[in-house]
Amino acid sequence: MTTSTEATPVRPEALVVGASGITGSALVDHLLSLGWRVTALSRRPLARDGVRTVAADLRDPASLDAALAGERPTHVFFTAWQRQETEAENIRVNGGMVRDLLAALSNAPLEHVALVTGLKHYLGPFEAYAAGVVPDTPFHEEEPRLDVPNFYYAQEDELFAAAERQGFTWSVHRSHTVIGHAVGNAMNMGLTLAVQATLAKELDLDFVFPGSAAQWDGLTDMTDAGLLAEHMVWAATSPEGADEAFNVVDGDVFRWRWMWPRLAAHLGVDPARVVGYADGPRPLEEQMAPHEHAWAGIAERHGLVEPDVTRLASWWHTDADLGREMEVVTDMGKSREAGFTGYRRTDRAFADLFDRYRADRLVP
Repeated sequence: MTTSTEATPVRPEALVVGASGITGSALVDHLLSLGWRVTALSRRPLARDGVRTVAADLRDPASLDAALAGERPTHVFFTAWQRQETEAENIRVNGGMVRDLLAALSNAPLEHVALVTGLKHYLGPFEAYAAGVVPDTPFHEEEPRLDVPNFYYAQEDELFAAAERQGFTWSVHRSHTVIGHAVGNAMNMGLTLAVQATLAKELDLDFVFPGSAAQWDGLTDMTDAGLLAEHMVWAATSPEGADEAFNVVDGDVFRWRWMWPRLAAHLGVDPARVVGYADGPRPLEEQMAPHEHAWAGIAERHGLVEPDVTRLASWWHTDADLGREMEVVTDMGKSREAGFTGYRRTDRAFADLFDRYRADRLVP
């Protein structure tokens, strides 16, 4: 009888930072489906079967050191951010979170760290959004950084420095607007539009496109959270993904004048109450402010699980996305050449998301 001397493959262990958010939730689903060990870093326990929670405050280095001292992840997926009043504060806080987390893992057997950023890499930060010269569309990864302070750049720099010190590979994932399943998220277009449609139906309002003529008429794209999760795990486990920054979008393009009535139909809005762009933007923050108080009654009437509309709708972020005065289209050629072939059809991604929100009793 012979005895095998082959080593048993080591089961990869993921630390997901921001596991309760849109991207983090999709990552946890995907990693579990692949058989990974998954640990979530959170201030509160994550109620998910098969997931351990490590409690820590990302803004407290001592808390991170204590919580992560015994952790041995092979891969880190960093999907968290915290919005601040100014970009200088965004840089200090969000760059610091990446720096302190990776410092706390200096003795872990890290192989790869994946960081989610976004198209503000090309467009500039909120306080200088598309204010200067921006690259031509479609955006390509080799474009130089804009000459403005940007917390995405600070996060990247902290990632690069830690990789040099600690010997792991890295990837950066520049998504467009991410749609996926989460509650209480600061940037959640899918749930925001579902809430807008619900208020429109319940209060006999028009379902009004809130954005600009450029967004209504121009080409655009989006990023499904499930596809982003697949992209991050692919880069984290493929030689072609090591030490690279990638754009990541669904792979199709659309115009909002085409998409808006389709979303309305998925959400059960009367076609006669669907209103497109006319004369100027009509931001949701202004449209919905007089009607937010009605949500608690709607939730009670339909047996919904969340009566606080502010935990569901992020009017400001959807207004920022749909109010842009320029075309925003993203090139995926670098990922395709490297071997990633994932794809989503965006209108189907929206429809599947709306079905899931209904099933979870977040909207009727």
